[in-house]
Amino acid sequence: MSVLLSVVDEVTGVTQLHDVVYVVRLRYSRIHRYCTKTRERLTDVYVKGLTWPDDITTCQLTSQLYVSGHDLANGPCVWRVSSDGADIKRWWTWSSPDEFTPQTLSVTSSRLLMTSRRTTELMQLNVDDGDELLRVKLPEYMDPEHAVETPTGTFIVSHKNTELKQWQVSEVNSEGRVLRQFSPGPSLGQPIHIAVDSQGNIFVADYGKRHILLLDAQLALRRVIIDEHQLNDKRPERLCYNEEAGQLMVGFYSDTVAVFDILHR
Repeated sequence: MSVLLSVVDEVTGVTQLHDVVYVVRLRYSRIHRYCTKTRERLTDVYVKGLTWPDDITTCQLTSQLYVSGHDLANGPCVWRVSSDGADIKRWWTWSSPDEFTPQTLSVTSSRLLMTSRRTTELMQLNVDDGDELLRVKLPEYMDPEHAVETPTGTFIVSHKNTELKQWQVSEVNSEGRVLRQFSPGPSLGQPIHIAVDSQGNIFVADYGKRHILLLDAQLALRRVIIDEHQLNDKRPERLCYNEEAGQLMVGFYSDTVAVFDILHR
């Protein structure tokens, strides 16, 4: 493990674009920036109105950051921020307290995917104009934590099953039909955040068991790729996978962001 940032706490999101890592923290209106090569802290980006950031992701295609969070005046929002912070806009806002409330985010190509516990849905937006492309109604028993789109166009969702009172990782199609599930056992505690590679393999940040799992494209467990000892017994909350570099960034709510070289694991 290589500790990238050791002076932050209450991490709620971590992502990377080119040679810069971006971190958001609970109750902070600023996006912290760090150079991956020198580990030097760069100038923060202030996002006006952002009071409670939930997650952050980046799009290689647009070179933009997307931050979900709350604005005291406008309610839940998604901000789009240029990589240097020069261009910031409130990009998506809710229109009714009964409607979709974004929590966690992920980007695949030109599509941004958001989860909503309030409506038990996924929403997919165009990364350029924010137009809604797809809305997926999940089964009522799913309390979603995070979702990513697979290379085949399905969606992997980490969630709590409120009927069974257990945590699961499920694959659903665009109609919300469950295709397969990875259910808890000795290896799964509380999956919080996930990442997917170009082959459909899935990384799962298991907050409950304090480890990172690797599942194959069929949601079969391959192995524990990073164990609790390698995580220093800390609880992982956020993941960002850089496939080109073969590195997995893990955000811990408690105090840090760490980088793991998993190319040869």
